[in-house]
Amino acid sequence: MHAFGQILKTEAKLYLRDIPTLVLTIGLPTLILVVLGLIPSLRQPDPNFGGQSFVTYFTPSLLVFTLAMVGVNALPTVLATYRERGILRRLATTPANPAALLAAQLVLSLAAILVSAVLLALVARLAFGTPLPQRPLGFAAALVLGTAALLALGLLVAAVARTAKSAQALAVPLFMLVMFFGGVYLPRFLLPDFLAEIGAYTPPGVQALLDAWTGTAPQPLHLAIMAVIAVAASAGAAKVFRWE
Repeated sequence: MHAFGQILKTEAKLYLRDIPTLVLTIGLPTLILVVLGLIPSLRQPDPNFGGQSFVTYFTPSLLVFTLAMVGVNALPTVLATYRERGILRRLATTPANPAALLAAQLVLSLAAILVSAVLLALVARLAFGTPLPQRPLGFAAALVLGTAALLALGLLVAAVARTAKSAQALAVPLFMLVMFFGGVYLPRFLLPDFLAEIGAYTPPGVQALLDAWTGTAPQPLHLAIMAVIAVAASAGAAKVFRWE
C-alpha cells in the first residue's frame, strides 16, 4: 500500500507538470462550451432539441471529448511508453509491483474525467443556465459504465502495442471513431439516423448520458452494452498484457 501511495504521488506530479495535456484534457470541453454559449442563437430554445437550447443539447457530447482523450489516447500511450523504456520491467524487481503503476494511472484518469465533468456541468449551469443532470443516479451509472468501457479499450490498446508509436497508431483511429459517434465532430442530430443509433451503443454511450442529463432514464440496454464492453475489453487486456 505504501508503494502504491508513492507511485501515485509521483505519477500525479508528472501528470500535473504536463500543463498542455492537462488543459487540453480537462479544460478544452468547457472552453468549447463557453465559445458556443457566447452565440445568442445557440442559447435559445429550439424545437429540434425538444425545446432545449443547442448548448444544453451539446453539453453531454462535449464530455465525450475528455472520456476519449483520457481513455483511448493518453492512457495507452503512457503505458506503452513505460513498457518501451523498460520502466515496467524495472518495477517488477522492486517492492513496487508494476500493477501499482497501472492502478495509479487508472486513478489519475478517473480523477481527470471527474474534474472535467464537474467543471463542464458547473460552467454550463452558472454561465448559461443549463440544468444539471436531471437523473443524477442514471447519469452517474452512464458515466461510470461509459468511462469503464473506454478505459478498458485503452488498456487493450496498451496491451497489444509494444511501443509508444504503435500505441498512438492504434489509439488515434479509435479516438476519432469515439469522437464521431459521440457527436463531438458533428452534433448527433445532424448524423443519419443509423449512425446516431450506432453511436448510442458505442462507448461511452452518449445517448445514455444525454438521456440522463435531460431527464429521461437511460435505457438499460445501453448501460448493459457498456458493461459488457468494459468486461470483455478488460479480460482481453489482462490476457495479452505484458510488462516488458
